[in-house]
Amino acid sequence: MSGPLTGVRVLELRGIGPLPFAGMLLSDLGADVVRIDRVPGGQQRDPAEDAPGRGRRSVALNLKDPAAAEVVRRLCADADVLIEGFRPGVAERLGVGPQDCMARNERLVYGRMTGWGQEGPLSRSAGHDINYIALAGVLHGIGRAGEPPVPPLNLIGDYGGGGLLLAFGVVCALLEARSSGRGQVVDAAMVDGAALFTTVLHELIAGGGWTERRGANILDGGTPWYDCYETADGRYVAVGALEQRFYDELTRLTGADLPRETMEPTELRGRLRTLFRQRTQGEWCALFDGTDACCAPVLAPTEAPGHPHNLARDSYVTVDGIVQPAPAPRFSRTPGAVRRSPAKAGAHTREVLAERGFTAAEISGLVANGAAAQWPGDEAGAGK
Repeated sequence: MSGPLTGVRVLELRGIGPLPFAGMLLSDLGADVVRIDRVPGGQQRDPAEDAPGRGRRSVALNLKDPAAAEVVRRLCADADVLIEGFRPGVAERLGVGPQDCMARNERLVYGRMTGWGQEGPLSRSAGHDINYIALAGVLHGIGRAGEPPVPPLNLIGDYGGGGLLLAFGVVCALLEARSSGRGQVVDAAMVDGAALFTTVLHELIAGGGWTERRGANILDGGTPWYDCYETADGRYVAVGALEQRFYDELTRLTGADLPRETMEPTELRGRLRTLFRQRTQGEWCALFDGTDACCAPVLAPTEAPGHPHNLARDSYVTVDGIVQPAPAPRFSRTPGAVRRSPAKAGAHTREVLAERGFTAAEISGLVANGAAAQWPGDEAGAGK
């Protein structure tokens, strides 16, 4: 076992989107993460299709059953962290809220993942990434001038402002608990995390360096030297030559006469469009490779793993035949790793409960009464 979080025990009450991403991050960096799944009904989805579910063992519980809620509370007694992604009030109604769980372990860090946070007028409302980043002032600035905002996938609110923020908050609370001996609740809201990403924009606004007109700023495609251009083969290159010395390198390598100090931005953008259509993406990459022109190919997710730089850094791994990003960041002494393949719900119920002090009779009783479930087959579980 390796990773800087080796020895840390985490319970993950299964959720969607950013919560499993946070659990994956903690597992990749060494934590022993046990996912509490719902009791499965019928045929289960192939675990190999659940890339963010990698690295964890699975215990299947029916949390609507008081006996199952008591199992979670007992598991909290020797856990370091619990993370959940229910709407505010749901965990409390199930008997697995912070007060219930921390009563069994005062050192427990209880991480909560929601879109709007635990308090506020919208806290109990439904929402998705697009809504959170809209309210945080992020979505407004993404898109072309004169056109509607463009949703940037669901990466900023869900995964960056949500899952990543939760994992960071949990680790911070763990560090504090080592000195204080006390856990605490971590309230990670996607709207808060998305707002954090705009810190530099508020700096630019205060200094007069940013306008709220979309597509009119240095980082939103408003300048010709920070934009994407189509190539001869219908692909694209991303140009990020913000600083003068990098722009000079770009013009030197292309041999084009493109003085940005004297040329109108509209004319300059037109010339750059014409220039980049003269060669294929691969030809431009060969020209710019290893230089300071700040140009890169725009790759599809399926292409990125094969890029020479990503190959050299082992930036992707293959788990059960599915190529996916490798654990990050890198650690010199305690590297992270994908610990196991994604597991079917309940694949490790008996194994985990026995490890945590439940007797064979208790486990069999929970399974017989429907409070817990063990997936048929190898009780060591799918995912090995």
